[in-house]
Amino acid sequence: MKDIFNLLKQGSKSSLIASIVNFIIAGLKGVAFIFTANVAMFAEMMHSLGDAINQLFVYIGSSLSKKAPTERFPFGFGRLVNLVCLFAIIVVAILSYETIREGIHHIVEPLPTETDTTMLLINIGVLAIAAILESFVLYKAGKEVLEQAGQPYGGLKPLTSSFVHLSRAKPATKLVFMEDTVATAGALLAIIAILIARFTGFAPSEGIASVIIGLMMFYIVYRVFMENAAGVLGEHDPHMEERISQIVLRHDAIEDIRKLFVLKEGDNLHVEVVAEIDPDLTSREVNDIRNEIEKIIMEQKHVTDVNMEFELNDGKRTWPETQNEMDQKPGQDA
Repeated sequence: MKDIFNLLKQGSKSSLIASIVNFIIAGLKGVAFIFTANVAMFAEMMHSLGDAINQLFVYIGSSLSKKAPTERFPFGFGRLVNLVCLFAIIVVAILSYETIREGIHHIVEPLPTETDTTMLLINIGVLAIAAILESFVLYKAGKEVLEQAGQPYGGLKPLTSSFVHLSRAKPATKLVFMEDTVATAGALLAIIAILIARFTGFAPSEGIASVIIGLMMFYIVYRVFMENAAGVLGEHDPHMEERISQIVLRHDAIEDIRKLFVLKEGDNLHVEVVAEIDPDLTSREVNDIRNEIEKIIMEQKHVTDVNMEFELNDGKRTWPETQNEMDQKPGQDA
């Protein structure tokens, strides 16, 4: 039991916070829907419930993925977070379908527009609270995105620059950020639909909002499925490969890189490098070079292991030069 609690402590905090917040929001929306029978509120309730379930699964998966390698699973459990996300997204897909179906039903057969001011205030109030809470989680997730991407995250940057660097975030953080972006937008859209129905008498507006919210949920389903399917299969990380190549080529003794591959497994990165060196180097010098470079690589975020091998320089350029060989290696003339 102690081991389980230790693993849970290492899980994605943003996923846990987002899950708790979304369960609370789903409850508020559910109560509002019971009192008002508002279809836009129903769509928002389903959306929040789907997000809460998904983010809870992600939190559990991200925790278990930190489990140390065993004899049976020597490469660890890094991809478990991707498997859990794939399972959780099925739930969200079902909720997305129900949201769209309910929306279409109310477009075809719209309910009479609610004229009771109290009911209107309940709907608007609950959705406004939801939008505020969702934006808080979105800001926190955006901050984590920028932190993981090595970017400044002060001021409003988590709500603006995060979209540019989203691809470099951890799977769990990326999921929370995408879901809460849609959740915040969905709450605002539902408010607009309710106001349109109330003051213009256009009752289908709520059904239209429900369909749009459901389609946004399906977009999240698509993105999460594609990214985590790639994670389960094992994909390379081009950004980190470029960074690792710069580290390797910066060393005086490295003539070229014959092979470099960075494999992503959940939050973990596994690095494989085959570099070319001068044939006159001694075994002791080669070991010192390996230790020095591997130490720097292991200091990079999310890198869990490095396998570095050497081949003799064949005189042919294999790896493309980057940034003028990092502004030229120390000791070289311009």
